[in-house]
Parts: sequence; structure tokens; C-alpha cells
Amino acid sequence: MPGLAREYDFSFSSELRASHEEVWSHATHMQGVNREFFPLVRMTWPGGDGRLPSEPPLGQRLFRSWILLFGLLPIDYDDLSIAEFEPGRRFLERSVMLSQRQWVHERIVTPTETGCRLTDSVRFIPRLRPLGALQLGIFRLAFRLRHWNLRRLFSRGQEQAA
Repeated sequence: MPGLAREYDFSFSSELRASHEEVWSHATHMQGVNREFFPLVRMTWPGGDGRLPSEPPLGQRLFRSWILLFGLLPIDYDDLSIAEFEPGRRFLERSVMLSQRQWVHERIVTPTETGCRLTDSVRFIPRLRPLGALQLGIFRLAFRLRHWNLRRLFSRGQEQAA
């Protein structure tokens, strides 16, 4: 029915004092993702080293990742799927979650004179429309934490929220 689904979006960018290769390696490894989310949540992954394939199959579910509050309590899952992938520069995740009809996360790593700029842009459509505004606040907080941890891990830089 028209008008039932509402899309929410936000983005964050941080200037990091590390090479774009180092940041890209971190950003495409589940251990790196979990370092960004620490201590709020932890995401699981099936066996292996947790690194995204260098050429992931586009548009196919790579795996189901359980999202664990404080690393313990399952609160959601993410059927992780990469829609677009530019090695060393960008990925576009287009996934389905237990709580989200659609989850789109784009991460871009751009070289700069002093290191790199990392930008996360998120769009989502909640399964339960009345929870959308609350989820927007929670997700913005989680990505603010991610960027705080990124700046801490890759020396301090400036953050900008859009």
C-alpha cells in the first residue's frame, strides 16, 4: 500500500591519518567492523578469517550475521549482501535484516594528502514503521560510535555528520 514504507537516511565522514589501503583492509574485515562497534555490539560471521572476498559475488547473500548487544544478546541479524564493490575504494551493502525491510550501507574510502577520508552513508526502511524514528536515533548513535572508534584507531581527525 502506498505511503506505508518510509525511508530514513544519514551519513558520517571522518578524516583519518592512515593510508587508504590500511583503512580499506580494516573496513573489509569483520574483526575491523567489530572494533568499530565496540563495546555496543558485535557482529558474527561464519568460519574463515572474516575478510570479505576480494571479488564478492554481487547481489547474493554472503552470510547471516547475528548482531549481539554488548557482544552477548542477539538483537537482530543482517543477511549481508554486497551489491557493488570497487576494491580499495568502495562497497555498497544492500541487505535484509530482521528489523529492516531494506538496509543499504555505502562505505567510501578516499585518499587525502594526510591519509584518507572515510564516509558511511546509510538508508533503511524499517519493517515496523512506528519504530523508524527510534531506529534512526539508535543507528546514528551506533555510527557515531563507529567513527569515534575509527578516529581513535587511525589517529585523531575531524568528523562531520550530514
